[in-house]
Amino acid sequence: MKKRQWSRAVLQAIDPALERALPPLTPSDQPAGTLQESTARALGLSEKVLISAGGGDNMMGAIGTGNTVAGVVTASFGTSGTIYACSERPVIDAQGEIAAFCDSTNRWLPLLCTMNVTAATEMVRTDFGMTHEQFADAAVKAPAGAGGLLLLPYLEGERTPNVPYGTGVWFGVNQKTFTAAHFARAAMEGVTLGMNYGLRRLRQLGVKPRQIRVTGGGAKSKLWRQIMADVFDTEVVTVKVSEGAAYGAALQALWCWRLQRGERVKISDITGRFVRLNKPEAAHPGKAGVQVYREWQAMQDELSLALRPVFPRHHRFLSGRAAKK
Repeated sequence: MKKRQWSRAVLQAIDPALERALPPLTPSDQPAGTLQESTARALGLSEKVLISAGGGDNMMGAIGTGNTVAGVVTASFGTSGTIYACSERPVIDAQGEIAAFCDSTNRWLPLLCTMNVTAATEMVRTDFGMTHEQFADAAVKAPAGAGGLLLLPYLEGERTPNVPYGTGVWFGVNQKTFTAAHFARAAMEGVTLGMNYGLRRLRQLGVKPRQIRVTGGGAKSKLWRQIMADVFDTEVVTVKVSEGAAYGAALQALWCWRLQRGERVKISDITGRFVRLNKPEAAHPGKAGVQVYREWQAMQDELSLALRPVFPRHHRFLSGRAAKK
């Protein structure tokens, strides 16, 4: 990954013939070729149309959200969650919690992934029989910290931190917190704190966010954006084109085309022109909220560490019961 080359040792370990079957690695700003005749005919386009290098969904999402300069970080709040940044150097995590990728701008894309985001909020919404509007209205009624109800959101295990046998834990359930409002807010807060675990690791590795651009279903909620801003202690904004990956692919193709025309243009010049922010939807960290979630983050971290020895035993217990049946 550092050298942008196939690892011969790894390829040989898999299959000595594999290296001959793999495509050449090319720079992100160079075209892969032009449209083949059948495709051009099906689309009604010229065979001279360039095909850019393309990239993975997160690499394209970075371009589509303008995450092409230092300080801008993208966070995707979908069923699972990702946070990633553009880096001028490889970001290698010795603990293995942050993935090290090449990006699609000839730089690097340190990335964290969590397995449980809207998966948790949707579970609460569905089980309490609420519409999306009712869920949002309920969550607003609970205070920051959900009155002491804290979610450890490892509903499907977890990737960051690496807790494969993890399970969800509702901590602080009592007669006062056993309400739809408290569970709705705690779900939003718990998964955001879970993502912040990885964001703090990114900060330790040298990534310094000054603005976080959020996409996905969670980004649509005004309350949730404020929770993000307070948990991350950073400005949170949304972008006008919500399909970040598809938009990023189009912008990368434009970059490739303009370079082939002889223009000396940077990808940041293109994203700076075409990526627009929804400034009225921006959320800024508030002093009181930041303090609450700093304490809540410490609580979630302690709970996670305390339960990690229990999770495998719980998994074996359930597996044993299933085997007996």
